[in-house]
Amino acid sequence: MRVYGRKILEEALRNNVPIKKVFFQKMQNPGSYFLSLVEEVEKRGIKYSFESEEKLKNLSGTKKHQGVVFDIEEYRYSSVEEILEAKTPPLIVLLDQIQDPHNLGAIVRTSVGAGANGIIIPKDKSVKVTETVVKVSVGTVFRARIAVVTNLARTIEELKEKGVWTYASDIDGTPIYEEDFTFPTAFVFGNEGEGIRRLVREKCDRVVTIPMENDIDSLNVSVSVGVVLFEAVRQRRMKGAG
Repeated sequence: MRVYGRKILEEALRNNVPIKKVFFQKMQNPGSYFLSLVEEVEKRGIKYSFESEEKLKNLSGTKKHQGVVFDIEEYRYSSVEEILEAKTPPLIVLLDQIQDPHNLGAIVRTSVGAGANGIIIPKDKSVKVTETVVKVSVGTVFRARIAVVTNLARTIEELKEKGVWTYASDIDGTPIYEEDFTFPTAFVFGNEGEGIRRLVREKCDRVVTIPMENDIDSLNVSVSVGVVLFEAVRQRRMKGAG
């Protein structure tokens, strides 16, 4: 996988992502931050070279590479068990067939910022971690725990067996401000066009919704994830539960 950007390289280094090679742009006045990245790459024994701006543009396919392009191993996914054990009480995001990598990247960054345990996605008809996801998440995908499962409905049942309350985020549920998310919690969000599939929704304990005004009935899924997650974070901080 080929990605680019200074902050993304910093995140990759911070999270010990296996890096194959880094291509730095030749610069007359690179600045201290750029030089610190070069120094860290050299210290770790990672292969690197200095190339022309045109070469980096060709390697990355864009002018906005910030003087850094690098190749990494394919993304390592987590297990559901690793996600559950990461933090208590758990706060988990399940995505039902999200297909836009920009949405997944934004959701990843929001989930990391909210301190969620991780994200669970189904194997079929779902976008996985791509170069675009890495870019939109600004490298925070390297901190995230993402699990891929064969059957999302069955995974919801397994979470419930482990004491996790599961909430479908949809347009006809209880307002999120009237629910208690201080217990082990998993939120399910549907895809961009069809929403949550019927069987997946039926497996959830409850349905919650974001109250809205002016005849708006839904938000972009990445925005919805942010609103719902940070309501859970607010409640937990008020209660001192995580």
